[in-house]
Amino acid sequence: MADAVGRFHWLVIDTVDPARIAPFWCALLGVTERGWFADDYLMLERDDHTPAIAFQRVPEAKAGKNRLHVDVDVADIDAAVERILELGGSIASDVRELDGYRWRVMADPEGNEFCVVPREDD
Repeated sequence: MADAVGRFHWLVIDTVDPARIAPFWCALLGVTERGWFADDYLMLERDDHTPAIAFQRVPEAKAGKNRLHVDVDVADIDAAVERILELGGSIASDVRELDGYRWRVMADPEGNEFCVVPREDD
């Protein structure tokens, strides 16, 4: 294997209002807010199952489909969908299936897509 150029540092999600979107992701992933960096970045705490995530304030609202998205593994897709809707998220697609593997595309309150996928056995 070739030497890596670098290593994963942060997953940064653009948002008009980091303070509005961070609580949704905290509840979704079971983490807390770490705090602000400057006035434009709100970071979440990381744990063994969550990479470093930050929300970057940008002036424009999301337009078009994400080119990169997060997959969130869940014990029960249908139960997760209901909880995500309660938190202010939305359904972005019908349930999808490929070779027996089932998932659903969801969106956070600003429309950033992510997938809920079945939890794999550890």
